[in-house]
Amino acid sequence: MTLGLVALAACDAAPGATPPITPGTGGTPREVNVIAHEYAFVPETVDLVPGETVLLHVINGGLEIHEAVVGDGQSQVAWEAAEAAVADHPPGPTPFVPSPAAFDGVRVVVGSGQRVDTVWTVPADAASGAWFVGCHIPGHFAKGMVVPVRFVGTDGRPLATAPGPSPRPSGT
Repeated sequence: MTLGLVALAACDAAPGATPPITPGTGGTPREVNVIAHEYAFVPETVDLVPGETVLLHVINGGLEIHEAVVGDGQSQVAWEAAEAAVADHPPGPTPFVPSPAAFDGVRVVVGSGQRVDTVWTVPADAASGAWFVGCHIPGHFAKGMVVPVRFVGTDGRPLATAPGPSPRPSGT
């Protein structure tokens, strides 16, 4: 599958500031909801504070298995390639796919109608590049199942993030 890289600016315009955020800690993670369904995520932009610990609730409101891979554009492309290798697996659970090298994000796989929770600490240096939430179950990413992560400060205002390519497949 050929992935066309387009400028992040080609994605929907980022919304304005969010309400103030109290960053999560190891003892008190901030709850973040991500809902997956055929073939989109809600919210359309996921707000994270670099260095915070979150309790990520990934909810599958669709009929198919989905996943949420939170990571930079390079990681999204690596996950897409890794999962393409198992695209023709027999019916049943998604085969194990090892994390790509240097992956410092998080991957959550969730079945139809289920919610999976995971605690994860956002890398402190994450805001230095563009990050996304993507689903790499074969065919899902190609249908546009990817949204941007927006790094914000505790005041809810977006932090300066280095421009980066969106891992959006061409034609979406």
